[in-house]
Amino acid sequence: MVAKIVLTRLQKLIWVYIYGGLLSIVIATFVRRTDESTAWWMTAIGGAVVVLGVVLIYVRSRLKETPLA
Repeated sequence: MVAKIVLTRLQKLIWVYIYGGLLSIVIATFVRRTDESTAWWMTAIGGAVVVLGVVLIYVRSRLKETPLA
């Protein structure tokens, strides 16, 4: 069981990872015109960060909030 504040922080972190990774992928499409190798790395890292966010959604779904006594 986890405290509510930890769950709130985890939820914020999940969305930062997902949106940050997607933003990296979008920026990489514009960088691709000038530097192919940098764009490839940005896409790979952005994709990995999105996957991390999705995995954290699964982890969050398995955690239960500690009931207040």
